[in-house]
Amino acid sequence: MAGGGGKPQNIFKLNRGNDPKEVLNWRLWFAVVSFGIMGAARGIDEGLISGTLAKSNFVNKLGLDKMDKVELANVKGNISAMVQIGSVGGAALAFVLCDRIGRLWATRQLCMLWILGVVIFLTNGGRLGQVYAGRFIAGLGIGQTTVVAPVYLSEIAPKSVRGLCTCAFSGAVYIGIMLAYFASWGSELHIKKGTSNQWVVPTTIHVMFAGIILILSFFNYESPRYLVKIGKDDEATNNLARVRGLPVDSEHVIKEISEIQNQLEEEQEATMGQGWTGILREMFLMPNNFYRIYLGLFSQLLSQWSGAQSITIYAPEFFALLGTKGQNEKLFATAIFGVVKFVAAIMCALFLVDVIGRKRSLGIGISLQAVSMCYIAAYLTAVPQLAEGEKFTASQKHASTGAIVMIYLSGFGWAMGWNSMQYLLNAEIYPLRIRAISSSMVMCFHFVNQYGNSRAVPNMLLSKSAGGLGPAGTFWLFTVITIIGGIWAWFFIPETAGRSLEGMDKLFTLRWWQIGRYGQADADEQVAAEAVLEQEKSGARETAQQVERV
Repeated sequence: MAGGGGKPQNIFKLNRGNDPKEVLNWRLWFAVVSFGIMGAARGIDEGLISGTLAKSNFVNKLGLDKMDKVELANVKGNISAMVQIGSVGGAALAFVLCDRIGRLWATRQLCMLWILGVVIFLTNGGRLGQVYAGRFIAGLGIGQTTVVAPVYLSEIAPKSVRGLCTCAFSGAVYIGIMLAYFASWGSELHIKKGTSNQWVVPTTIHVMFAGIILILSFFNYESPRYLVKIGKDDEATNNLARVRGLPVDSEHVIKEISEIQNQLEEEQEATMGQGWTGILREMFLMPNNFYRIYLGLFSQLLSQWSGAQSITIYAPEFFALLGTKGQNEKLFATAIFGVVKFVAAIMCALFLVDVIGRKRSLGIGISLQAVSMCYIAAYLTAVPQLAEGEKFTASQKHASTGAIVMIYLSGFGWAMGWNSMQYLLNAEIYPLRIRAISSSMVMCFHFVNQYGNSRAVPNMLLSKSAGGLGPAGTFWLFTVITIIGGIWAWFFIPETAGRSLEGMDKLFTLRWWQIGRYGQADADEQVAAEAVLEQEKSGARETAQQVERV
């Protein structure tokens, strides 16, 4: 995939472009850490739920051991997916709250919802309805993180490191997954089997992270772009100066505030007096904005059904399908899977999205994921599932080991490709006036698809006689969707690296079928033409001044 090339760089000496050195300061990195770790909310839930469902105390308390295979698959799917259902509402709620009470207060209330839901879940007392309710309420908080954090990070980050700052969120997803996987494994090893502590203690990680994020929010500054939007220009200038580490009257701060104000004024003039209908028209009837929403929606659809997210949620079951036996062994393999995905996310954030570009990083990730899914599908087609007491032949054992390696490779590709890009693109491509509502709508669609996927996978894995696709059929479906996603991304997603949020409009001026392949080059030509025009105007002003002096 074309776009965004560059030489490898020392991450401790980041290429700032034309940003002054002061912009990379401790206040920026503190904000990145404070809001980036919100990504752990999703990761913790995805990493813990499969281990929780396998704990004997949890199973016995809810009577899951008395259910037949089909009923158990339905209930497990419902429990896993209830957070996704809540997250649909959370993502929609985030739009209203982000624009009404600001990014900081939105963060504080989502943490309270998150904690409340987890407490309800922990105190279920064997009541399945309370399990559903607790996970739904927790989802209302967790769903908001996918809007609030990426939007805030993209709005306060300098354009030279916006990819790195926003990818801190997707990287934190894997911190959450890794910690959750190791917590499940550790509880299996060190906490007495059959006790509630085996699943209660790991689940308290939710409360720890929500509490940390809540406390850190009181030491950060409100987004300057949000403050400009609500008319608090002076406060916006002060906050931007603090985050940039520059004086209020510095040329860089004044220029950036002016760009934000100018874009907002242009958007308001284009929809003057139209209220909500104006915003909707701006979203769906302006071709360049509708194309951006199309990118957001389709990237969520293709990424969520590519299968990698399913592997994250149901990792122990997938490792069992590939020949890993024993609860400890499955949890250990799952924990290593979390480490692999975390390392991939860090590599993507530090070395790829702002160096080789978003599009090329996405292409490499999708390619790795497609190869992995295809191998696993072929393995499950060729090697029959072992009955109790059966063992692999030597060749089957080698093939099984290869399939397990491919699970890790798919996680690496997912972390480096779709998972990082689905948040980064959604946070940076929309104009300020419709940024919150567009991002919220796309993230609602994200969770609708994640719910559908989480809910469907247990049933998809059932044999064909029980109404499923079987393990092999499931992975062949994932393979096809991953390949389709790679082709679509090459044709339709433009390279966004190195551009200010206010400069994104230039990428979307071509016809819709040209933007993905030629949008970057066209935007560069527009920037060059504007620079030449500005030089000509400057030269004309200097000539006029000289004539006046004569």
